[in-house]
Amino acid sequence: MLLAIDCGNTNTVFAIWDGEHFIATWRTATQHQRTADQYYVWLSTLMRFQEIEAEITDVIISSTVPRVVFNLRVLADRYFNTRPWVVGKPETLLPVDVRVDEGTQVGPDRLVNTVAGFDLYGGDLILVDFGTATTFDVVASDGAYVGGAIAPGVNLSLQALHEAAAALPHVDISKPQRVVGTNTVACMQSGVFWGYVGLVREICARIKSERDRPMKVISTGGLAPLFQQAEALFDDFQDDLTMHGLTVIHKHNTSEG
Repeated sequence: MLLAIDCGNTNTVFAIWDGEHFIATWRTATQHQRTADQYYVWLSTLMRFQEIEAEITDVIISSTVPRVVFNLRVLADRYFNTRPWVVGKPETLLPVDVRVDEGTQVGPDRLVNTVAGFDLYGGDLILVDFGTATTFDVVASDGAYVGGAIAPGVNLSLQALHEAAAALPHVDISKPQRVVGTNTVACMQSGVFWGYVGLVREICARIKSERDRPMKVISTGGLAPLFQQAEALFDDFQDDLTMHGLTVIHKHNTSEG
């Protein structure tokens, strides 16, 4: 079975793929000092707890945190006796082209999302990922990654407000009852929530205008459903977009592909 690992700036997701379905998914905080042995103890304990007797034969990794990759490689080699596929490394081939300025390094998560989006929906897509950063990735008609936009993440913006302005508290994002807040928390929630609704709508509209063609807008990330409550911003939502992309890339690089 395949162990797919998506390491982001905030969280790392581990999922086991049996060839047709994810039979288990777990999330942990991303910590670059965590060793391969610690990863294995944590992972094997969860597998026993859920009575999962899967034999891991392959590992694929997407990581936006380079310092974490070494220990994940050791995990795959030491405990699963396999050399992992690492998205972004030359030996891990993508089923789509990457058309950006020469010398530009594209985040592995954005490439994986592009592969997943094209596999699920075809081309001419805008993929909006609500993570530590809010990213907009543009997928051409043939599936190629052709660039996009990066904005601060929603929670990052709230954290910056709290840390930079002594009088402003830390608040959680939610859809406010009205635009005009009558207390500090409501004002902050309104500014961030409706500000990001406007940001998503405007950037997507400008991408569509620049590309001069109809495009589907697909969202992913934990906060995407929250923003969908406000307006019809997205054509669809995919909670496991990145994980699906990892399975497609793995298949492309093995005899199955």
